[in-house]
Amino acid sequence: MNEGKPTKAKWWSRPRPVSPGVGEVGPVEDISGPGADRDSDGDHQSERDYKSDGDYELDRPATTAAPTGVTGAAGAGSPYVAPAEPGAGSGVGGGDFELERPAAVLQGSVSDADAEAVGSPSDAVPAGRAPVAAVPAQQAPEDRPRPLHDPDPYSTPPYGEPGPWAPAPPVQHPAVTPAHGTAMPPGPPPLPAPAPLLAPVPYPSNPHPAPAPWQNYDPWAAPGPLQQNGAAVETKTQRRKRARKALVLGAVALALVSGGVGGAVGAYLERNGGVGDVTLPQAAKEAPGRATDSVAGIAARALPSVVTLHVRGSGEADTGTGFVLDTRGHILTNNHVVEPAGSGGEITVTFSGGESAKATVVGRDSGYDLAVVKVSGVGGLRPMALGNSDSVQVGDPVVAIGAPFDLANTVTSGIISAKERPITAGGEKGDGSDVSYVDALQTDAPINPGNSGGPLLDTRARVIGINSAIRSADGGTDLQGGQAGSIGLGFAIPVNQARRVAEELINTGRATHPVIGVMLDMDYTGDGARVGTKGGGAPVTAGGPGARAGIKAGDVITEVDGQRVHSGEELIVKTRAHRPGDRLRLTLRRGGSQRTVTLVLGSASGG
Repeated sequence: MNEGKPTKAKWWSRPRPVSPGVGEVGPVEDISGPGADRDSDGDHQSERDYKSDGDYELDRPATTAAPTGVTGAAGAGSPYVAPAEPGAGSGVGGGDFELERPAAVLQGSVSDADAEAVGSPSDAVPAGRAPVAAVPAQQAPEDRPRPLHDPDPYSTPPYGEPGPWAPAPPVQHPAVTPAHGTAMPPGPPPLPAPAPLLAPVPYPSNPHPAPAPWQNYDPWAAPGPLQQNGAAVETKTQRRKRARKALVLGAVALALVSGGVGGAVGAYLERNGGVGDVTLPQAAKEAPGRATDSVAGIAARALPSVVTLHVRGSGEADTGTGFVLDTRGHILTNNHVVEPAGSGGEITVTFSGGESAKATVVGRDSGYDLAVVKVSGVGGLRPMALGNSDSVQVGDPVVAIGAPFDLANTVTSGIISAKERPITAGGEKGDGSDVSYVDALQTDAPINPGNSGGPLLDTRARVIGINSAIRSADGGTDLQGGQAGSIGLGFAIPVNQARRVAEELINTGRATHPVIGVMLDMDYTGDGARVGTKGGGAPVTAGGPGARAGIKAGDVITEVDGQRVHSGEELIVKTRAHRPGDRLRLTLRRGGSQRTVTLVLGSASGG
């Protein structure tokens, strides 16, 4: 029972010696003095006997002599007091007493003011005991240095501990603070002072320090330089590879996007036919000049010399084409073009530039189907150049100019399809006086009604023929016989023959025809041209070219100058292809035998 008495100091609450490492204080002297008794385990034994419960009472410490240099050691203000008698102190019965809070021992000189602030003599250290330095209070937890990483409960390196570059935190040794005023019991000999520790790294003043490289440290990453964020620094090759990869991916993405946009736009335009107003593309204007041997170049040079003729007379009207022969105003055309005018008709000539003039007939010949008219009072005429029809070859390109169906200055082109094609045209009168025999040039250049009398040109814009007839689908060859169109079979009088006839018409007003001096059987259906046996006159003209060569009635002429003759028309055509006075070699078949004769062509006036 305590019976209201203060609690005695128990053996387990006795003060223990404090390690010199705590608070950085020196070794603590044994307060029991050299003569104190110790038991077997080193504890102090009081002079008093232990009570029945094992408790003991400590003697009140006596006043200890003040150290040298301390003023007022024996005075009231001195921190040193003499030990009290047993039972003294706080007046607690039974020899118990309360411990007073010890005062700080000042080493060296202590001022009077400091001595007065110490307290009453009850706080003094017992005499003969060494003063104990004041033990500072332990540092507050928040003032202690903390490690950079929180402890890892799983202790997984390197995350559970500070990084390899972090300084180790200071070693902290927990210590027990003795009760104030309680004398420290003697303890084991003081341990040697530990080696000085590294000073703790002060925390930076910056509240947001830069991240340390070890915070993102990856022990499994490939070795290499580290960036501030802990990631490995890319090499130059890696940066190039990444740039190329980015470029490739960007190009692919751009191609995909472009393709998608293009497809969508194309589909929209295909369905809707575009947006906005329609603007049609057009080539820029080019220079008007063309190659001289092109159709355009030929037409540009020939058109100023081509004219269109409008003929009226005898209740008829016709349209044809002609071309200028000389600067005197002579124009060559077909006989069937000007025939309606007769002797009292009217002929109007219109030039390519649109100028018109009246024309008169100079001469015409139905056997050759050629005529010459003349305009007066017209200047600036450009004569057409004449070529050579004997130099023409099959396949040569040609250009035809005329006024088909009264469409002036019409230009068509083609080639020479054949040469020396015997044709006959006319014959409407029934007596054969209007039949023309032509050893013609055949062309596929389109020729239609209205082209009659127009020029057929070579690549140098020279006249090689005069367009005269076509073979139409109804079988006719006369351009005046109807309005049938071209089927690609056109015929032109060779310019060599037309030149001779034109010269005769201009000079004499009449053309001459070469003749053999025989009458032909036009009803003969065999191969060749047979000399007639019946008729109103003699089959062979006495004293004529044929009679002098020995030709007789019934002879069949099969060749002219080595060229085969199949009919009477072909013999006439071959003969008229020559001039009067030309020499011919004829092959005859008579009574089953064959012979060759030579003759000189005579002359007959044409009509």
